[in-house]
Amino acid sequence: MSKLITVSPSPHIHSGQSVEKLMYGVVIAMMPAMLVSFYFFGLGAIYVTLLSVASCVGFEYLIQKFILKQKPSITDGSAIVTGILLAFNLPSSLPPFIIIVGALLAIGVGKMTFGGLGNNPFNPALVGRVFLLLSFPTRMTKYPLAEGFNTPLLIPTNDNLDAVTGATPLGLVKEGLKNGESITSIFQHNGINYTDFFMGSIGGSLGEIAAFALIIGLVYMLIKKIITWHIPVSIVATIAVFTGILWGFNPESYADPLFHILTGGVLLGAIFMATDYVTSPMNPKGQIYYGIGIGVITVVIRVFGVYPEGVSFAILIMNGFTPLINRYVKPRRFGKIS
Repeated sequence: MSKLITVSPSPHIHSGQSVEKLMYGVVIAMMPAMLVSFYFFGLGAIYVTLLSVASCVGFEYLIQKFILKQKPSITDGSAIVTGILLAFNLPSSLPPFIIIVGALLAIGVGKMTFGGLGNNPFNPALVGRVFLLLSFPTRMTKYPLAEGFNTPLLIPTNDNLDAVTGATPLGLVKEGLKNGESITSIFQHNGINYTDFFMGSIGGSLGEIAAFALIIGLVYMLIKKIITWHIPVSIVATIAVFTGILWGFNPESYADPLFHILTGGVLLGAIFMATDYVTSPMNPKGQIYYGIGIGVITVVIRVFGVYPEGVSFAILIMNGFTPLINRYVKPRRFGKIS
């Protein structure tokens, strides 16, 4: 009887990871992009980030403590990650009350309504971001230009909103095409160049301006095995293929693939938001299908939709398909011959 074999469900091997270790690993990976946003947007970026993180952590604590009557789990780092990601999706000149509302929606509706970490079907930071975009479209689409660390703290009013802000490269191209301009003339008139996209000298949300900083975060998470390559690569590859087809068909009416990859929230979404453990598929094959779906929807919205950007909507839509992907795209069962 002493040699009885104990049968238990998987997993049978522990990776050594924990929620805290993974969450704080993501925070470390976001540091390069955060520091770049501080450099280019100055005090505005610092205040948006601190207020967003503090609001997310505070709302999670209050909801768990006084509404759900649970032991607060704010030390696991997930609320901090949500706060940083929400800040990464906001302009540096956003008024405080809008940031607080976004944090309340992200944590209260996007996360805690469904039972907290591990139960939310949609990425909480994107729930907050999309709500703010639909509720405050003017504020959310006016971005201070990246001018260096001496950029003052600008909380816009109705009088100075347009004076201190400008459109993103995606917005400039969208508006120019709408007015009958060609891609070449739009790039020339607005001084659009790819070096700025890579280094961060452009207008935009805090976390989307510098491709090199986001790529550093990606490399770090791949090395630390926080994420795998399947989702980021499938998203970027899909966008490259479809925009490449359109660009090859008419290069004066459609921007080239590199422009679409380096501008807007493609890299930010592909690396840090679409890879969320809870809202993305569990196995590699499903993750590739998931990434392809995000890429296709992003291109459709960007090229044919009203909004110049579509990454946030695409990720949320595919979050909704994640349970179906997990159900129908399953790995081969261990020991199954055929």
